[in-house]
Amino acid sequence: MEYIISVLVLMGIYVILSTSFNLIIGYGGLISIAHPIFFAIGAYTTGVIAIHWDLFAPLTLLIAVAVAVIFSLMLSLPSLRISGDYLLITSIGFQLGLLEVIKHLGWTGGASGLGNIPNIIDGANRSQMFALISIGLACLVFLMIRWLLKGPYGLLISAMRDDEVAFSAMGRNAMAIKLVIFAIGSGCAGLAGGLYAYYYQYVSPEQFEILQSSMILTMVVVGGMGSQWGPVVGAVLLLFLPQAIGFMNFPPSVMGPLQGLIYSVLVIAFLFLRPQGLTFSLKKGSQ
Repeated sequence: MEYIISVLVLMGIYVILSTSFNLIIGYGGLISIAHPIFFAIGAYTTGVIAIHWDLFAPLTLLIAVAVAVIFSLMLSLPSLRISGDYLLITSIGFQLGLLEVIKHLGWTGGASGLGNIPNIIDGANRSQMFALISIGLACLVFLMIRWLLKGPYGLLISAMRDDEVAFSAMGRNAMAIKLVIFAIGSGCAGLAGGLYAYYYQYVSPEQFEILQSSMILTMVVVGGMGSQWGPVVGAVLLLFLPQAIGFMNFPPSVMGPLQGLIYSVLVIAFLFLRPQGLTFSLKKGSQ
């Protein structure tokens, strides 16, 4: 039972990550895979504050969100003037470069990671409480992004994504919309990172590398990029499917490659057989 509850905690965290990433890449059309670095920023900010200062946990999470937003502006202000492959390369460089900085800072724990993060929930029901908080925050993020996309601002986002030249010719500021989208998505990733740090009480640079980018991207692609329910479906599927294989009691030397194989096969299958994702039929009703 404890194992299932821990998966529910992860499910909430990855719904936040995939939903916010879908806002950037699916609705905004911004090809960046640096989402895990904002996940890392939120986790490390939360861990450092929790270790050195005794702040109220929700306040710490808000600070983690704010720091992630600030770092998102450091990436987006210079790089969103370009697009396509150039933005992709810039985001990869930003992610790898910042991870190298984290690995060489003493107060972040260096390459060995940051441990001894204080526990904010004690007792036998700790995991159940974290599961409720995680799923609750995931619902709030989903509803916030849904509200944003359903309103007039959502129409501006779609228009900017579909034809930026025509959008700018009408006197609209495409750059401002890109900055807002990127900041909201990155801030949500910072929130997920803070929750991750509080639950596991340990973070390390290896948890936020390129493999994490491919995992979040796979969730969005499999569920349906540009669909509001797509990232939710993708996150649930890609978390529970590999976890289900864990009950087959394969040795660790087989389990790791097998889970990686599952992700690879799913991505290839969906790219060729259903590139629109699982929730394509829901897209018109969810726009």
